This record gives sequence, structure tokens and C-alpha cells, in this order.
Amino acid sequence: MERRGYSGQELFEAGLVRRGKNGGFYDTFRDRLMFPVIDVRGNVIGFSGRILGDGEPKYMNSPETLVFNKSRNLFALNLAKKSKSGYIILSEGNIDVVSLHQAGFDSAVASLGTSLTPEQARLLSRYTDQVIIAYDNDGAGVKAAQRAIGILEKLDMRVKVLRMSGAKDPDEFIQTRGADAFRNLLEASENQVDYRLRSVTDKYDLSVDEQKVEFLKEATELVARLPGAVERQVYAMRVASLAGIASDVVTAEVERRRKRLLSRARREDERQQSRPARQAQPGEKELRYTDSASAAAEEGLIRLLYLEPSLGRSPQLPPAEDFSSPALGHIYTVIRQRIDRGETVSTSALSEALSLREMSLLVELLQKPEVLSQGERALADYIEKIRQQKNLAAGSTDLRALADSLRDRKGYKGKDV
Repeated sequence: MERRGYSGQELFEAGLVRRGKNGGFYDTFRDRLMFPVIDVRGNVIGFSGRILGDGEPKYMNSPETLVFNKSRNLFALNLAKKSKSGYIILSEGNIDVVSLHQAGFDSAVASLGTSLTPEQARLLSRYTDQVIIAYDNDGAGVKAAQRAIGILEKLDMRVKVLRMSGAKDPDEFIQTRGADAFRNLLEASENQVDYRLRSVTDKYDLSVDEQKVEFLKEATELVARLPGAVERQVYAMRVASLAGIASDVVTAEVERRRKRLLSRARREDERQQSRPARQAQPGEKELRYTDSASAAAEEGLIRLLYLEPSLGRSPQLPPAEDFSSPALGHIYTVIRQRIDRGETVSTSALSEALSLREMSLLVELLQKPEVLSQGERALADYIEKIRQQKNLAAGSTDLRALADSLRDRKGYKGKDV
């Protein structure tokens, strides 16, 4: 790397080397099998290394940098997004993903050594509306699957869970049983409600009254969170059958718990709505938005051009001067210049023309959800919003100018307008 012109400090900041006790640097990923982490645009943004032999940690990822955040990227999504399967297989480890792709399952991704995060779920939702969770067959895998289901549900995604027996993970299952057997597992995967209800049932001995009561508390809480009335009724009847009690009793308890959940959700919404301006601000405190409505549209426009550079040829695109945020206006200008020149639009390429704060802002806004299937419609909506907010701001300026002129007139004694 030094022969290619990189300094030791740059390699250190990228997490490729560490400082030695006696000066100098040493390789962070020594004695590890290396996996490049590639974003959806095809850029290498970091690395993941699996240890060869015994030792901890089993997997090591690059540290957080301007271009790499493990909670906002997924291993192999750059390949899985091209799959025609109609779903994405979510696994825990890089080795699982490699084995799945080698066996013909080209929609497999992994969450880079962490449980699924909301940012990763939003990234998945850009490319599919169905996810099959294929986590390891152990306690930690079950817990991680439960958490992932809750996150994916909030995005209205269809979620299934694959149950393996005789193997601890997809890699081992494929190596011992073969690709056809794994395909059968995929076809037999349970929907997330069946999976979660089975997991709750397996925790309790329903022949013991005390445990039956605890089962009913947990099961009715699960059913109460289901969005559809018919769905709640069907699963309430199943819970009643499992516990051996009247279905109307379970249904009544489900609806009581649902009312409580809805009441809690309304209170939380009211709290969230009471501070929208603060939520709309970027993470960088030095970059404040003066018009949060326009800035949200400006962010969306930048996000679309970054993800779909072909939209940058639209004649309707506004000038950067229409942007309310100078930082967003500069990012927008740099991206449009690269598109006009036919150059690649990537975080690594943009970092040459953007400040550290602007790069941080760009990475932050790129993690927000965007529906690419309706890119042209979204583009038009963002442009219209920016223009509307510009006109509103101009109108406010005209009113202030009128008020100032009235105050300046001879003999005008009125209060401030």
C-alpha cells in the first residue's frame, strides 16, 4: 500500500493497520481469511476477516470510517440485489453467504457480525419485500431472529424463518445435506407468526397451570401486535386451542392488550411530533438546516441522484442556488458535475471534493430509505417541494421588506410587523 502512495497514517485511519508498542505499524487482519465489504454501487468500503484456527474474535470488521458503517451495510447485497428469486436470504456469517451463493442461492446476504439493524432493514426494503431469515440454529440465532422479525415487520415486509435440524448453520447444512435439501428447507420455511408462536410454546409446559398462565400472557401479547383483525382472530383461536381454554376468553384478552399497545403508540407519536424540527437536523451540529421541509427534499434529491445517476439527466433539475442548505447545495453540485462528465458517483470519488463534515452528512442521508422503483415520481416530488419552499421563503422576504419600508416612512409610529 505504501508503494501505491498511501501513508501509514492513512492505513491506520482506514483500520488496515494498528500502531505497535515500539513504533511503526502492524497488520490488523493478520492470520485471517479476508472478505471485502462492497456497497450496492460496487465500491469496496471495508473488510471483514475470519480467523484461521482458534482465537477471538471469530470475525473482525473494519472500524467505522467516512465510507464504512457496518450497521448500515450488508455483506453481498451488491450481488443479491440482482437475484430473480423474489426474496433475500438473511444469514449471520460471511461463510454462510459464500456457501449459499456457491450452491446457487444468489440472494443471500449477511449482517456483518451484528444483529440486523433498522438501517440494514431499510436498505433491504429497497430491493425486496420478502426476507427469509436463516440464522444459526442455536440460542443466539433464535434471539437474533426474533429481533430481526420485529425490525422487518415495521417496514411491512413479509418475513419467513428457516428451521434447520442436524446442522448449526447454512454452510454446514449445505456441506452435509446438499443444495436440494436446503431448497426444500426454504420452501418449508415458516411465516414469522408461526415461528414466533412456536418459540413461545416451546418455552412452557402447558400441563402446569402456572406455566400455562405465563404462556397465555406472552402469546396474547404476540397476537395483539398483529395488524389485521382476521389474523388476530385466527391466531387467538390457535392460542386457545394450545392452552385448552375458550377462544372468546383469549380473543378478549388479545383486544384488551391491543388497546393498551395502541394507546402507548399514540402517546409516543405525540412525543415524536412535538420535536420534528430537531429530528430533521443532520447529525453534524455545525450543519444546521434553516428550512427542514426543503432540506428533507434536498436530501431526497441527492439520494436519488447518487443511487440512480441516470436521473441526473432530467431537464427539470433545479439549480443549487434553490437549495436552502449550502452544504446540501455543494454536495448536489459535485454529484451533478460527475454525472455530467460521465464519471462514477461513489463516496470514495466524492470525498475528493467534499469536506469531512459534508462527507459525514452525505453518508448519513444515504442511509435513509428510498423507493427506487418510483424514482422519476419521487424526483418530481422532491423538485416541486424545493421550489415551493423557495417561493415561500421569497414571500416571507417580501413581507419583511414591506414592513421595513413602512417603518421607514416619515411619521410611522406603529409596532414591528
